[in-house]
Order: sequence, then C-alpha cells, then structure tokens
Amino acid sequence: MAPHARVRAPELIGKGGWLNTGDNDLTLADLRGRVVILDFWTFCCVNCLHVLDELRELEDKHRDTVVIIGVHSPKFVHEADHQAVVDAVERYEVHHPVLDDPELATWKQYAVRAWPTLVVIDPEGYIVAQHAGEGHAHALETLVAELEAEHEAKGTLRRGDTPYVAPEPVATDLRFPGKALLLPSGNFLVSDSTRHQLVELEADGETVVRRVGSGERGFGDDSFSEPQGLALLPDGRVVVADTVNHALRTYDPATGTVGTIAGTGRQWMQGSPTSGPALEVSLSSPWDVAWFADRVWIAMAGVHQLWTYDPAAGTVEVAAGTTNEGLVDGPAAEAWFAQPSGLAATADRLWVADSETSALRFVERDGGTFAVRTAVGTGLFDFGHRDGDAAQALLQHPLGVTALPDGSVAVSDTYNHALRRYDPATGEVTTLATDLREPSDAVLVEGDIVVVESARHRLTRLRLPEEAVRVESVAHRTQREATEVAPGTLVLDVVFQAPAGQKLDTRYGPSTRLLVSSTPPGLLAEGAGQGTDLRRELVLADGESEGVLHVSAMAASCDDDPANEYPACHVHQQDWGVPVRVTAGGVRRLPLVLAGLDG
Repeated sequence: MAPHARVRAPELIGKGGWLNTGDNDLTLADLRGRVVILDFWTFCCVNCLHVLDELRELEDKHRDTVVIIGVHSPKFVHEADHQAVVDAVERYEVHHPVLDDPELATWKQYAVRAWPTLVVIDPEGYIVAQHAGEGHAHALETLVAELEAEHEAKGTLRRGDTPYVAPEPVATDLRFPGKALLLPSGNFLVSDSTRHQLVELEADGETVVRRVGSGERGFGDDSFSEPQGLALLPDGRVVVADTVNHALRTYDPATGTVGTIAGTGRQWMQGSPTSGPALEVSLSSPWDVAWFADRVWIAMAGVHQLWTYDPAAGTVEVAAGTTNEGLVDGPAAEAWFAQPSGLAATADRLWVADSETSALRFVERDGGTFAVRTAVGTGLFDFGHRDGDAAQALLQHPLGVTALPDGSVAVSDTYNHALRRYDPATGEVTTLATDLREPSDAVLVEGDIVVVESARHRLTRLRLPEEAVRVESVAHRTQREATEVAPGTLVLDVVFQAPAGQKLDTRYGPSTRLLVSSTPPGLLAEGAGQGTDLRRELVLADGESEGVLHVSAMAASCDDDPANEYPACHVHQQDWGVPVRVTAGGVRRLPLVLAGLDG
C-alpha cells in the first residue's frame, strides 16, 4: 500500500453535542485503533442522503473495525436547530454516532468545502484520504481493507463494538410522512416515508384504514424505500415516487396491488441513458410526481432535473434541466434546478418547489416546447422569511406546492415551518399559517387545506384564511465563510487521485470533466465553461467584489487489472458552490478535493 501523508486529525467539536451515543461524548482518542470515517453532511442535501445509503453496506460489513461519524454541518438556519437534527437522524435511519456542529467548527478544522465530504482517519489518528461527493463506496471498501491489513500487522488495529446506541422508538400512526393525496373515495393516501409504507387514512385524516408495504426497506411487490410523492393516474391507479429505490411504483386502491413502472432500482449516474424504455433506465431520487401535459412529470431531486414518464409508450426521458445545480431560467433543456422536490399541475403550468434554491418555479409551454421561469427565489445561498413583492420575497427550503382554486399556489415552506401563498396576478407573496413543523406537502379539501406536518407526524387541517398572517421579515445567507481570493488570475485545482487498484478510464476518450460558472455571471472574465482538464486558470473580473463559483467535476476510474477484459468502473462526481470574496491578500489557488489528499 502506498504511504499516506501523515496529517494528524483535528479533534471533533460541535456545540450541539452527540447523538446516537447514549449521551456519551466521543473523542478521537476513544476511537484510536479503529478506522474512522467522518461524513460531513447536512440533512437538506440529497447527495448527502445518497452517501448515507452508500455507507450502509460498509458499516455493516466492518462494524468491528470501522466507526462512521456523521458530522452534521448545516447550510440552512433551520438545520442548526438541534431538534431538527435529532429528527433527521431518525427520519433517515442514521445508525452511527452523529456530532451536531451548528457553528461548523469541525467543518472548518478539516477545511471542508462541500456537502457531502468523507474523511478517512487511520487507527493511529492520521488523515489518509478525503472524498467529496458521491460514488466513493468502492474506493472506501478497498482503503478500509488495506488499513485493516496494515494495522493488524502493526498491532495498532483494535476490534470492538460500535459506539452507536439506538434511540428509543416512538409509537405514532405516521412517522415523518412526506406527501399526501386525496383519493376519489374522500380518504387520504399518505407516504409514510420513514416506515417505508403508504398509509390510507379516513376523511378525518387520523383513522388508519390500511397500510401498504411491509414496513421494511425493499424493492419487491410489498416493499418501498422512503417513498415520497403521490399522483393519481387517469386509470385510477396512484403513481408513487419510491425515492430511495430510485423508481416509480404504482398502487391500485381497488385491488391493493403494487407494481413498478419505471426505474431499475439502481441510482442514475453520469453517462447513464437519459431516455428509453422506462424499466431499463435508472432514475435518481424521484421526490414528487404530477400529471401534466399527458405525462407523469417527475421531480428528479437527485440530479436536479425534471423527467417525464409516458404511460402510453412506457418510456421515460429528461424534460428539463442539465444536472447542473443552480437557478437558471430559459428553454427547458438549458435550465438549472437545485433539488426539485414538489410539483403541482394546473391547466397551463407545472409549479415546482425547487428546494435548494429556496425557490418557487414553473414550467409552461413556449411555442412547441417548454420553458422554465422563476416566480420567487434568487439562488443557492439566499433564503429567509420575507413577504411582499415576489422579486424580493424569501422562502427557506420549500418541499411542496399546491394549486389553489383562484389561480394562486400555496407553498409548503418547510424550513420556515410555514404555509405561504404566491399570487401570479399580483406578484405578491404572503404567509397563510405559521407554527407548522416542517410542512412538506398540502392537499386542498373543499374550503380547507390539509397540511402534511412531517416533523409532527400528522396531517393538520386548516381553514384557508381570508387575510394573510403578518410575520417579521427575516433574510439569511448561508453561514459558510467566503474564501478570500486575490484579484486577477485564480488557479482552480480539482484534486483527484484514482483510488488504490484503479486508474483513470481513458478507453473512450477523456475520463474527467470540469464545468465552471459563477453568480453573478460577470464575476468571471475568463475561465467559465466546460472542459476535460481538472486544473484551470480563472480570471476574476474587475469591479466584482464577491460572488459564488459553481464548480462541477467528474472523474471515471476503472480497476487496474490487465488480466480483466471487463474491469469494473466507477464514476466520482461533485458539485461545489464556493462563496468567494475578492481581496488584495487573498489566495491565488483554490484547491477542491474530489478524491485523495491535496499535496
């Protein structure tokens, strides 16, 4: 095994304290002798949720030698709330210790720049690898096996029980429900996401009629995995966004049968097909579904796109978005989204809750094609609770949107614990209700609106008010510190070292890709655009003092075994949004670690 840089791992500190440890604090000294993997995550981030799923097998296989520590590092103000972190750890079935670090203290100590980031610490307490983004499970498995062998031989490996202590289970009829649908019978169908089921409730929204699904993660005829969105098909069946199975399922209320109509059960990765027979094309964390323009539209949160499913042809295809994360309007094929998570259709528009940009957006016909517009929201790092003219109104990570009879829409403003309203006729944003707990969807029932209060594990019926609720205006920006960069030329260096036993895959051309842009666009005088070199010279424009660099990098590596005609290949990818401030004493090189260590 190649020698690793000997960098001592900083201590783990976080004002919020420890979860999943039985009220015990952990230190790196306590974990000496074990391989420690730090997972810097935040619960709004779908890529972080993908990594949680990638780590489950590794966690089970090496439970006596590997300790995974989740370091929760918030982006949004709501994510700094300790109870919200407690809820998220249960919601996403995190079965390892979690450090709640609301002030990003450990994030700064480890010089982390992206969610998610994984840092590997060897049994002697030294950092040996860092990986940003998704797709690193194979590399981690190989590295862990090498570290186990090396430190077993040295006598520095200490096997033992995991420090994870499971919290006490709580009995409720629903547990972190995601979305709801009003059935023709007048009953509600609810995606009971944490329990991997659908639950039918009577019209009172409380009495359980039946449960659909085994309650265990799975992809069989009686299983779901964190289902979310629901939509009624013209034939009476319900289409279900089976989020962690990366699939669309159907449920027939008349017969109780469950089927699969789209997805392979595997996550879509860069280079995979983006259209074709629905059961042969992989999807990525479908979060919501809606019937619009004779198709099922899919909020594909995992790749920042909208897809469609055509039931007549049995096919899927990309309808809007490029996979780049951000807020860009225009022709559907050129638009950028950021984790679209809620959909609602009217006769002429498909409304979209674009959660990571804290935006309300919509798709409408533009001649013979579709275009994407933004009603509320400005970008990845601006959020808050501000009513008034839509141009300056603020939301905070909305997950749901509901069409209202008067042509306006209600927004489940999740991290503001509020129900908001946008009126296209006036261009005004108002607040309909507050003191909701992480509302994630809402259903119109005659003159009432029934809200999915996800973190209160219930449906809540509200009378639509004639007048809006007055709230104090609050604006926020992400608390991540801006990187100070020098004016003029800035060298962007994406660090990628192929994992042990692998090499860059150049059989079909360049194995790396780099896409760079900025907000505002005028921040970069030179260097924006796409290329194959992971190192690029950027030129910052005169007169711009701050902004955000958007960097998307991909590298493909394959097993380095000449005897294997068909080596296994792996795609490593990450998007960074790096706030920068131009100052005379700033840095002239910006390193972003995709995999390896920055030498």
